[in-house]
Amino acid sequence: MNDEVWRRDEPQSPCVKVCLIHPGAGLCVGCLRTADEIAAWPRMSDDERRALMAELPARRPRLTEAGARPSARRRARRGDG
Repeated sequence: MNDEVWRRDEPQSPCVKVCLIHPGAGLCVGCLRTADEIAAWPRMSDDERRALMAELPARRPRLTEAGARPSARRRARRGDG
């Protein structure tokens, strides 16, 4: 099969097929988009997609920051919440 048939000019989705919304950060751990951004992707203009893609790398620290702080539920279970 020729991949050229499937090539498109618009920005491709950042999806890497690791689809899990991090509960603390509210971001997909694979592509770093919010659930709302994932849902809106098909309706976004090329410029909106490019702008979002430019933001994504700066979001990665939010995953580790959110993961570093225990959730309220975990603090309560441990007795320090």
